[in-house]
Amino acid sequence: MIYLDHAATGGYKTAAVQNAVIAAMKTCANPGRSGHRLSLATAERVLACRELLSELFDGYGFERVAFTKNCTEALNLAILGTLEKGDHVVTTCLEHNSVLRPLEELKRAGVIEYSVAPLENGKILPETVAALVKPNTKMCCVTSASNVTGYSPDLAAIRARLPEEVLFVVDGAQGAGHIPLPMKKLGIDALALAGHKGLGAIQGAGALLFSERLNPRPVLFGGTGSESFNLGMPEFYPDALESGTLSYPAICSLYEGAILVKARQKTNAEALLKLTEAVHTALSAMADYKTYFSPNPCGIVAFENAKVPSEELAGILSDRFNIAVRGGLHCAPLVHKALDTFPEGLVRASFSADQTMREVNALVSALRQI
Repeated sequence: MIYLDHAATGGYKTAAVQNAVIAAMKTCANPGRSGHRLSLATAERVLACRELLSELFDGYGFERVAFTKNCTEALNLAILGTLEKGDHVVTTCLEHNSVLRPLEELKRAGVIEYSVAPLENGKILPETVAALVKPNTKMCCVTSASNVTGYSPDLAAIRARLPEEVLFVVDGAQGAGHIPLPMKKLGIDALALAGHKGLGAIQGAGALLFSERLNPRPVLFGGTGSESFNLGMPEFYPDALESGTLSYPAICSLYEGAILVKARQKTNAEALLKLTEAVHTALSAMADYKTYFSPNPCGIVAFENAKVPSEELAGILSDRFNIAVRGGLHCAPLVHKALDTFPEGLVRASFSADQTMREVNALVSALRQI
């Protein structure tokens, strides 16, 4: 199968990532939970990954890197662990349900209110976001890149327009590994990561990186291997946020994936720009198709056929042409409403930098036949 669903989960894992997972499975020790050599060795590997992620994203030190099973958990940790009664949040219509649903849950519980910045000429304007800020605004949540269109808001410009006291939370699910996300330079207080997408790791590898300005409360309670005498959670990070056994194989894969991103991010971005540009050019010349993306370094292309609904079209591509894409709303309903593609949604094909014009040509040929 030609796999074009990398925005959901990266389909290609390097030999280094695969070997790291196999080695971790052979180790069979719990990092940081015991005092024997294997436990200590795995704990050192976990620490090395924290340090690498903090370095790669210009973070705030290894102790402010909390591992999660995915980006959704990291965002829930930042949102649910920080917001309090009476707070207000600003977000955008580009957001994934991993941001929108925690906010909506708190709103329905009467804890917070939130405002949503609309698209204007296809973009999120910093001044529009800033205009939504209220005296009780505590947080602003913005995606690094839309999982539907591949568009990246100007994070630096948005941060510059926000009052100093407002916490800036960024969903890095689609941007991390594809575009630079230096936390200190961009003024990011919390960056949520999905290791299994642009960072090249396996599923189960996520992380929340956070600044000294953001001190989330635990949302999960249990063993940490530290302060076992205490019936409350440890008050220091990252232990306060990491109850239960970590996924050591996933963390090892994330370490190897991050090393590769550090070396190849620029060339990967250039490759994906070329691939998405080629698809954009081809679809723009086909009468029955409408595109909803610009060439982008995240590898995302979104389109519709005037005669075939998106999920049906995705099924045809899979069943008849052996091409894996995703149709529908992509867990991002507000952006589809903004694009006037709700409720049918769009077809999204998403590329890896390891792919070539061969995959582009196969997709374009299939769409032309359809």
